[in-house]
Amino acid sequence: SLVVLFGATAGAYGAKLGSDERELILLVWQVVDLQNKKVGTLHKSLVKADNLDLSDQCREVSGLTPEGLGKAEPLDRVLQQFSQLVSSDLKVLGRSSYTLCSDGQLLIRQVLHPETSKKNFLLSDCFYSFYDLRKEFHTCYPSSAAVKDQTIKTMAEYLGLGTDEAEEDFGVWQVKTMVAIIFSMLSEDCNHVFSEPETVKHKYETGPCSKSETVDSETVIRARGLPWQSSDQDIARFFKGLNIAKGGVALCLNSQGRRNGEALVRFVNSEQRDLALERHKHHMGSRYIEVYKATGEEFLKIAGGTSNEVAQFLSKENQVIIRMRGLPFTATQEDVLGFLGPECPVTGGKEGLLFVKYPDGRPTGDAFVLFSCEEYAQNALKKHKEILGKRYIELFRSTAAEVQQVLNRYMSTPLIPTLPTPIIPVIPPPYTIATGSVRDCVRLRGLPYTAGIDDILEFMGDATGDIKPHGVHMVLNQQGRPSGDAFIQMKSADKAFMVAQKCHKKMMKDRYVEVFQCSGEEMNFVLMGGTLNRSGLSPPPCKLPCLSPPAYAAFQTAAVIPAEAAALYQPQALLPSTRTPQASAAAPPTVTYYPAQAAQLYMNYTAYYPSPPVSPTTVGYIAAPPGAVAAAATATHTPILPQPGALVRMQGLPYNTGMKEILSFFQGYQYAPDDYNGLIQLSDQARSVLQAPKEWVCL
Repeated sequence: SLVVLFGATAGAYGAKLGSDERELILLVWQVVDLQNKKVGTLHKSLVKADNLDLSDQCREVSGLTPEGLGKAEPLDRVLQQFSQLVSSDLKVLGRSSYTLCSDGQLLIRQVLHPETSKKNFLLSDCFYSFYDLRKEFHTCYPSSAAVKDQTIKTMAEYLGLGTDEAEEDFGVWQVKTMVAIIFSMLSEDCNHVFSEPETVKHKYETGPCSKSETVDSETVIRARGLPWQSSDQDIARFFKGLNIAKGGVALCLNSQGRRNGEALVRFVNSEQRDLALERHKHHMGSRYIEVYKATGEEFLKIAGGTSNEVAQFLSKENQVIIRMRGLPFTATQEDVLGFLGPECPVTGGKEGLLFVKYPDGRPTGDAFVLFSCEEYAQNALKKHKEILGKRYIELFRSTAAEVQQVLNRYMSTPLIPTLPTPIIPVIPPPYTIATGSVRDCVRLRGLPYTAGIDDILEFMGDATGDIKPHGVHMVLNQQGRPSGDAFIQMKSADKAFMVAQKCHKKMMKDRYVEVFQCSGEEMNFVLMGGTLNRSGLSPPPCKLPCLSPPAYAAFQTAAVIPAEAAALYQPQALLPSTRTPQASAAAPPTVTYYPAQAAQLYMNYTAYYPSPPVSPTTVGYIAAPPGAVAAAATATHTPILPQPGALVRMQGLPYNTGMKEILSFFQGYQYAPDDYNGLIQLSDQARSVLQAPKEWVCL
């Protein structure tokens, strides 16, 4: 037997049914005996929604009113009546079992399952298996329209059924027409057999995923805006009614190993994925969740793994995974089992524990634990922030994909950081930053933060040919990020004037950029942390006489060290040769390093003791073959490193350390008393790349 089912919500109708999260307000059904071609009583039941505000489309199509719905029963009571009336009709027809049949999949997958899940009551088993009349019709009549284009009306017209929708109540005509279509499919001409129903999974199945698997990009979505404590089961509940692939929920982690509010979800086929996309901005609790398309490569990057140890750990199916964080490094399996206690036994004892370690075997303080049921997992979560040894332990729900991510991240950490290719010292080309009062420079203000050198050159257009060699200078803020400003040195003041007139407030990407003519002196002030505004020049803090160290000539002109990204460097490149009491005129030429691209990045430096005037992060390099390095080593240029004993490097300094503290620390040792510039503070930008603590280099 079939139970032909039709429903409507208080919102969208037709192809958008359920996409707006509106509640069910109408159910109409009728039992059909396929063998004897008989029907039971047609039933129509209104459903009282929590929100009786009906959309205009709903009012127009259904003719229902909030007043009429206010007298109806709530959904749980209506579903109870549904089960009782269907059982009664089956007895009258002499049948015992039945399967639902609906017009498409939206009513079952996008309305009934999500709504009952949110209202925390269970649907009976009959709602987990149903026939999609549109698919069955297309199977019976292959020449008919595509499944996605079918409606009850188009199917009836294809069969030539003469039914008048206006003569019947809303919902009644739909069910009667569906029954007529079914009987036509059962005729001797077609003799259709209903044999392969659609299924809805009762629960989400966990499982591992290998990087060698092939994942169809048409089955993956990205969910964004999740509460940070969400588990894979919470996400599966959000997509209730849709079939998620086994192990198909992958929670994304940030660089610190914590959840970032995103997840990748893999469905069993593209049809389920398309239905999931219709839940864009549906709610999980009080938060709305954004749903977008994703690729199979993205899913494998998050959920895929190659470790046999992890595969064996995750091979036990239908287990609840709990992540423990903050374990003492000396904690053993016995310690963890004792911490959890007998009220939450671990699946397989010690085999149900997985400690996360670095490649050299050192513990990270993380571990994953398997529990056989939800009750044991809940008991374990009650121990959140309890003490083990001298540390409190954090416990969270986890997923198989999170296990893979955490293990992949730690196991891929190199034991010895990989150093860049050696660099060749080269003599800088004969160019310098302009310092005069000639207004042969332009300032670009309001650049998009994503703008690069190529974008600036494209913005300049034909005037690019009038830029001096290495004349583009992008200004970074104190965090090493683009500030939206840049300076360009032109070949003459006339060229700078023409560019300012032509390009002022011209668009770059989605922003307009202001272009002003300025001098080299004004450019230097801004590059060193000063400000250039309508009231004139405001010098940087380091120019103030009371703040400058005795040996520091404020705003002295120095050779510029160009850089491509101003981040990667060899420590030796920052260190000048050993200073001697000889006159500066007798000193050999400075060795600098020339980058691959002719662009320079400047920190808008506001420290009180910058040394040299250009930020240390403006050091670049070019890779060199071993033979070139050997040739450079035998050349007669100035040695890169000073003589032995002339330099020490300090690590682990407090962040508030100043020059006085360092000089006091070395009290009693001989150093050049006038060489305050020998203290070079490494910038945050370079340190963020090398991931080293704050340091000073003392010459």
